[in-house]
Order: sequence, then C-alpha cells, then structure tokens
Amino acid sequence: MVSVATYAGLDYHQHSVQVCVLDEEGRLLGNRSVENDAAVVAQAASRYGRPRRVAVEACCGAADLADELAATHGLLVQLAHPGYVNRLKQSPDKTDWGDARLLADLTRINYLPRVWLAPEAIRQLRRLMRHRTQLVRRRKDVKLRLRGLLRENRLKCDQANAWTKAWLAWLATAPLGETDRWLAEDHLEEIAWLTQRLKAVEAQIVQRVKDDPVVQRLMTLEGVGLVTAATMRAEIGDFSRFDTGKQLARFCGVTPRNASSGQRQADSGLVKAGSPELRRVLVELAHRLMRRPGDRWGRLGHDLVRRGKPKNVAIAAVANRWVRQLHHRLREQPTA
Repeated sequence: MVSVATYAGLDYHQHSVQVCVLDEEGRLLGNRSVENDAAVVAQAASRYGRPRRVAVEACCGAADLADELAATHGLLVQLAHPGYVNRLKQSPDKTDWGDARLLADLTRINYLPRVWLAPEAIRQLRRLMRHRTQLVRRRKDVKLRLRGLLRENRLKCDQANAWTKAWLAWLATAPLGETDRWLAEDHLEEIAWLTQRLKAVEAQIVQRVKDDPVVQRLMTLEGVGLVTAATMRAEIGDFSRFDTGKQLARFCGVTPRNASSGQRQADSGLVKAGSPELRRVLVELAHRLMRRPGDRWGRLGHDLVRRGKPKNVAIAAVANRWVRQLHHRLREQPTA
C-alpha cells in the first residue's frame, strides 16, 4: 500500500473525539467518531498513514490529549485558537463532522491559528493558581454576604476598617437576632475555613515554584510577589516565544484597542485578549508601582494624570510599559 501525505483534525469531547483525515489535495479519506483514548485516536488518525500534522481546538482536556499523542505516539499535534477557528467557519450549521474537517483543512493548508501547547509543569501550576483565584472569590463573596447582613440590620461600626481584630470584636457583641447571629457565625466559620484552604494551596504553590528560575527572578523585581510571579509564569509560560514586548503586552491584555474606520480614530479600552487573571495581577502591580511617585513607574503614571489622562488609563499605560520593559530585560539576560 502506497503511503500518502495526510492531515488530521480532531473535534474533542469528553467521551469521544471526531477524527477527520484529509489527503494532500483536500480529499476526504475518513471522518468518524472514536473513543476519547489517546491510543484509539492515534490509530484512527494514522489509518491512512502517519499524518504530517494533527489539529485540535484548545479546550478543557485537549492539551492533555495533545501532549499524550505527541509524547507517546510521536504525532505532531497543533493546538488551535477556538475563537479564530470559529470566525473561519462558513457554514451556519454546527456539527462535529464539519468541525473536525475544518480543523484538518486548516492544518493542511498551514492556515491554522495556533496557540502554545504548555508543558505539563506549567499546566499544573496554572491549575493551582486558578484554584487559588476561585478560593479568593468564594471568600470575598462570603464577606460581602456578611456585610449585607449587617446592612439589613442597619448596624454601623465605629471602626474604619473591617476585618480587623477590633472590628471582629465589635461584631461578636453586635445586637443581632437569633437567626441573624447564627448566620453571622456561619459566615465567619466559612471565611476561616476558606482562609485555611488558601494557606494550603499557597503552600503548594511555594513548593512548586521554589526551583523555578523564572518565578524566582520575577520575585526580585519591585512590587512583584509570589502570587504575581506565579500567575505570570502559569499564564505566560515561556517568555521567549514572543519576539517583541508589544506582542507580550497584547497577550497579557494590557494593550489599547484601536477602533478606527476611515477618518474616525478612536480608542476602545484594552484589548480583550489573554487571561483575565493575568491582566488583573498586572493592573494590581501597576497600582502598587503608582504608589511610589519617586520611582520610574510612579513618575510615568503621575505625569500622565497631570496631563489630563484618567487614572485608569495611566494605570493601564504603566502596566503596558512595564511588561514591554520586562520582555526587553529577559531577552538581554535570559533565564536558564
């Protein structure tokens, strides 16, 4: 049997994978659903010869499958950006058969909008950081519910800052009804439990990044702590995959979005790109840098405010310039 050049597209699902195989001319050789198992998928993709490239949309679980197909079965697997792939669809219908064929066709003509396949260590760190974020949000939600309970009872504390020891002592003696007192204590117990879980996950993060040279170097920078450094490492991964600081800043979502048409020139906030959590920690970092008016970044931000720019615009500008400067620094002194 004469081997032909083939290209495969995988439409990933939790229990099954739609595998489409095309030849070099784009002729359909096979398109069928198989079990979500790396060995079965590899066999289906290689039925007409080892494919030159295999494409799969980036989604929950797809990276692990792609990693296993590459490491165990030696296939060249490319992750595709789901948003850009969706824009390339010409049919209004949504079928697994059509999605797999589109992916195979895009990788065949080398027009697949690719995204980076992070190694297992980065994916594990990413899961830890996102788990921490979920715990922080849950604790914040419980705190807001407790504050709402106090507002419903029209209770005001003389303490300026909430959650201090003095504020908690006042809360313990606040005049609440039987039901509201039980709810308040239940909220406090949940907050204490979530705080313990946060300490546990942060201990796991410290253990995972203690030997990571990139994280350790980021933590030497002004204003960068463990959470900021670990989040950047988890979401960006390999800094060297970006050729310029502008590319890195756009990936981080701290680049202004241009909305121009004809003679109309307008800005439209920041680009909706990258991880929202990554952008959040960079904006928080810019806030911390702005609190140092004598330093380089503080002077930049305050100069923009004096020139009439809104403070949020100045904060975004500081974040953008800081990321671009970081890229330049890492290129000059690469981390091993």
